Amino acid sequence: MNKESFQRDIFIEEIFQAARIDRNIFFISADFGAPALDDFRAQLPEQFVHSGISEQHMIDMAAGLTLSGKKVYVYAMAPFITLRCLEQTKTSLALMDLPVTILAVGVGLGYADAGPTHYNTEDIACMRSIVGLEVWSPCDEASTRMMAKKTILEPALRVIRMERHALPAVYRSEEDMGQGGYTKIQNGSGICVLSCGHMLHRALEAADRCTDVNPSVVDVFRIKPLKQELVDELSTYQGVVTVEEQCLSGGFGSAILEGMADVGLQRPVRRLGLPERYFFENGGRDYLLDNFGLAVSDIAEAISDLAINAAK
Repeated sequence: MNKESFQRDIFIEEIFQAARIDRNIFFISADFGAPALDDFRAQLPEQFVHSGISEQHMIDMAAGLTLSGKKVYVYAMAPFITLRCLEQTKTSLALMDLPVTILAVGVGLGYADAGPTHYNTEDIACMRSIVGLEVWSPCDEASTRMMAKKTILEPALRVIRMERHALPAVYRSEEDMGQGGYTKIQNGSGICVLSCGHMLHRALEAADRCTDVNPSVVDVFRIKPLKQELVDELSTYQGVVTVEEQCLSGGFGSAILEGMADVGLQRPVRRLGLPERYFFENGGRDYLLDNFGLAVSDIAEAISDLAINAAK
């Protein structure tokens, strides 16, 4: 598997190529784990900063560089650049309305079997609570490239939630993606299944099993801000299923429910996510997902059950 298969390397390569032209682009990393970082620090040493294992300081450094006119990207393992840096993201970036891109790699249970300190199962709830912070989740190579280019052309305060490992293609090209932060991947009727990132692939597989239901499947790749047109489209369905690799409190499904409630849209909603607990079990990511309510069969069953109940 070559490095272009990995979201982190795809994204970093796009930024690296832009940085070769624009000398105001700066990349700050707490990690050397991505192969694409090798080219960046070797060829553009004056635009690359290795902060060491000091993520909170990295955010403050990004704020200073941005105030000096630089276009800054910060990169680290997801649990540490999101939850550990929550106060710095709020006070140093959001309060100042600074357009820094936060690259969080290894979301959800992506660092299995490193244990609960390395799992990132609350970041959507935490990060979307920060005023002015956009939350994005690519699901494949094309969506990752699109988001990288967007950060270059339209700088804003964003967190990009990326996977450690390669994911199968969902989009043929960047042009296949919707402009409103979401894309209908599979067109059906009755039930709409919403997901993003790694879990979108399980949602698609589950929907394929529900031949009697024929649900729609939507990739909500921009979780915040949520586009009103998406909420309006949900009014055409009898029920909604959300699928996320997060604990449910304040997460992806909550964002969808809030959007529906804000316009008074009432539909049966089934939120699928991780149980409210910490995971000490070993066995890998698929093992944890399969044993804690997010197996493909669990998702398919939830879709079918909701379709039956919504039709009554």
